[in-house]
Amino acid sequence: MKDYDNVIIWLDYFNKNFSREKGRKVSKSFAVYDPLVSELLNAIESLGHTVDKEQINEGARFPKRAHIKSGYIMIEKKGLNKSTLIKSISEKIVINRSKSKSK
Repeated sequence: MKDYDNVIIWLDYFNKNFSREKGRKVSKSFAVYDPLVSELLNAIESLGHTVDKEQINEGARFPKRAHIKSGYIMIEKKGLNKSTLIKSISEKIVINRSKSKSK
């Protein structure tokens, strides 16, 4: 049954290796190569959202690539626009990744 109170954010939305047809939702300039669930979690929490352990699924399979494990995090909706949220998360992931490379 569909859950209308939560938004699911898949790792594949931010993977630079994938085309939009394969599931990437952001432009390549806001995508990263092989994002991790931990990076997604850090970006979501830095935007002020709280995530419980039950809301993280690291072994889930993205529907367009059901043969490969991906992962997702569920966030409480609270009147959020999913596309705006995805763009904000992608910006945070790119910033955090560039900070970690410069260290």
